[in-house]
Amino acid sequence: MKITCSKQELMRAINIVTKAVPANTTMPVLKCVFIDASSAEIKFTANDMELGIETKVDGVILEKGAVALEAKLFSDMIRKMEESDVTIASDENFNTTITCEKANFNIMGQSGEDFPYLPFVEKDYQVVLSQFTLKEVIRQTIFSIAANETNKMMTGELFDIKENLLRVVSLDGHRISIRNIELKDSLEARKVIVPGKTLNEISKILTGGTEDEVEIYLTENHILFEFDENVVVSRLIEGKYFNVDQMITNDYETKIKINRQDFTSCLDRATLMVKEGDKRPIILNIADDVMEMKISSQIGKMNDVLDIESEGKPIKIGFNPRFLLDALRVIDDETIEIYYMNSKAPCFIRDEEQNYNYMVLPVNFVD
Repeated sequence: MKITCSKQELMRAINIVTKAVPANTTMPVLKCVFIDASSAEIKFTANDMELGIETKVDGVILEKGAVALEAKLFSDMIRKMEESDVTIASDENFNTTITCEKANFNIMGQSGEDFPYLPFVEKDYQVVLSQFTLKEVIRQTIFSIAANETNKMMTGELFDIKENLLRVVSLDGHRISIRNIELKDSLEARKVIVPGKTLNEISKILTGGTEDEVEIYLTENHILFEFDENVVVSRLIEGKYFNVDQMITNDYETKIKINRQDFTSCLDRATLMVKEGDKRPIILNIADDVMEMKISSQIGKMNDVLDIESEGKPIKIGFNPRFLLDALRVIDDETIEIYYMNSKAPCFIRDEEQNYNYMVLPVNFVD
């Protein structure tokens, strides 16, 4: 194999596919980027057996062939090259030479025969979104997936499709995030659980253009994303997702309207009083169009007051301030509405159309 590509194009491709290179594996070939120039196109692929990414690379094929190169070493080499064209050549024993200007590296590659190709995904069920929409939906929900794998389903997000509505749901046991997206076409009902890791990596690759589309294909075991010159295939998480509808209510005893940025700034100040790992709550005392906030810890105390519009009963309730902050930071509305039942029940931050709905559980406190 012998190909020539610009350094910039190589780095673009490497940065995309190496998101699917596993940190630890017992299969050495999975630590490689597979360079396939055996047909009319140059393709780079990485695959950790759960997530696979392939991207097309602009370049010239001088001799057809394929080789697998250790991803980290290959990436570091290209990164340190001059801003010029790079030639990659490998012989029948996969001895590989990488040349740019006067720099010349010789490394051992591997056969691509043992490299796992991306699984074939039927394209019978298609969802089309703009890159902007998908990137925003991920940003606005991914923060509330579970960090550990004690419950595998909490590490993923539910994609729930009914007719022309896509509902994306994430939860971690303390909060729920829901985004509703209207689709162009009406589709057969389908529910799948997409790994959070996959969505995180997809978000990093998406350019976020409003005119650029992402084609998403769903099967029983896999989800496929196609956009620009990239293909991303991921295994789905098996199992039945939680019945979120049982956790959500539109009933409330207290409703407030508040300036989102003012509330965010106040909570941000409150977190200065809380060390990492400390679960001290911020206590909200709501009455007569005023919300008093206070937090106390070993570091010190903070008190603040915000003007609000309130209706219903007065309420005093405590929350982990970081959980409220996470939700507020992904909402774009200038003014938000928050609904409360009582001091032991969760609050809901949602807009009238319920394009978004964030539930946060309260925490007990000693007044």
